Amino acid sequence: MDVRDAFYVDGAWMPPAGEGLHEVLDSNTGEVFGKVPEGTTLDVERAVDAAAEAFAPWSATPAEERAKFLVRISEGLAARTDEIAGTIAREVGMPLALSKIVQAGLASGTFADAAVRIGEVTWEEEIGNSLVVREPVGVLGAITPWNYPLYQIALKVAPALAVGCAVVLKPSEVAPLNAYLLAEVIDEVGLPPGVFNMVIGPGPVVGEAIAGHPRVDMVSLTGSTRAGRRVMELASATVKRVALELGGKSANLLLEDADLEAAVPAGVAACYLNSGQTCSAPTRMIVPRSRLAEVEARAVSAAEGYVLGSSLDPSTTLGPLASAAQLQRVRGYIRTGVEEGAKLLTGGPEPPDGLDRGYFVRPTVFSEVTGEMTIAREEIFGPVLSILPYDTEEEAVRIANDSAFGLAGAVWAADPERALRVARLLRTGQVDVNGAHFNPAAPFGGYKQSGFGRERGRYGLEELLCVKSIQR
Repeated sequence: MDVRDAFYVDGAWMPPAGEGLHEVLDSNTGEVFGKVPEGTTLDVERAVDAAAEAFAPWSATPAEERAKFLVRISEGLAARTDEIAGTIAREVGMPLALSKIVQAGLASGTFADAAVRIGEVTWEEEIGNSLVVREPVGVLGAITPWNYPLYQIALKVAPALAVGCAVVLKPSEVAPLNAYLLAEVIDEVGLPPGVFNMVIGPGPVVGEAIAGHPRVDMVSLTGSTRAGRRVMELASATVKRVALELGGKSANLLLEDADLEAAVPAGVAACYLNSGQTCSAPTRMIVPRSRLAEVEARAVSAAEGYVLGSSLDPSTTLGPLASAAQLQRVRGYIRTGVEEGAKLLTGGPEPPDGLDRGYFVRPTVFSEVTGEMTIAREEIFGPVLSILPYDTEEEAVRIANDSAFGLAGAVWAADPERALRVARLLRTGQVDVNGAHFNPAAPFGGYKQSGFGRERGRYGLEELLCVKSIQR
């Protein structure tokens, strides 16, 4: 049992203002394996005051000194890879081997990368008789989700520290224990007091207090579109800057000449990554009607090849969902798909055999899905793939863009130039062509109701800068 009794505020472990506790559940069993304090608005006040006082001296610290802190944080996280991966595997459900690479590895790498990207920022430039300078925005309120908990924290905290911002972090109360491990590392490396602060609690209390606080200069949220709307509403009272990375319903567009042997299993794997709990997951596979039967067969074969089980079992390739609420949500969407006439190829809403505890859902594939069906329009956040057939390339692009979201997408074609041409037509923040590798230096963010603002690489740093012109 991992029981925590304090928040990290002003360089020290501070007892919470209230007495509430939040239980952290093991996604494999549904049993309590941790407890954390439940924050209040007073806890947020303390954290924001500490950050506001720390901002000026931290922003005046030379960039190369800030970079050294980031490298030490990265090294500290890397040294605790096994502990971080094991914690997140239980909190979220990602299989342990993958959690080491993705959940722990990406977080550590993000801090190291931010230390390098500081050198790519143009801090000052001459334009005519003006000196144009870039300065940190101030105090950043960072509100992060549970699905890639530490990585999403790193995507906000690392660039903020790099450019000279102070941070007030609210991690998800569903998966908060990994954030304590980061705070311990930050404490060990001796980051100046107040530069990093962490308070945990429900969104309607802690998140809203951060978003509406007059001394918070910017809010960066990764979460649901509903939460994004609320943050914008609260932030508008003080006209503070906002960056939002919200939901997705990404399209994976297979053109007629695509290599289905490679494209279909890769598409299923991308859809099912982290048990489908990925905002950029390509959950809509858009395929030529003439090849629909072949796609269906390959998709079923790929889905049924997954080994469902505990995230701590080395043989598991698909772990549980993160919570009981998420389990009910995903099973509800599967039932809706059946009710609305989608063709269920494999999986379904029934509990998997032999997994009586925990939050497990069968890997599911639907076909003959149409654009007006709920499962084609709403984010499910589980291992559920929808196959939508098309007759022409123009129709395929129209289907792909017929979404309120625009976070990610994919295109497969034998002709790379054709794939690139179609990729340019997709109204989305990033597109992978023919299974191209993840690039942590490239910008990540959405169009439409997937939000605005960019993270990763130098783009993540630039998002946190203000521009000043000095005429002389």
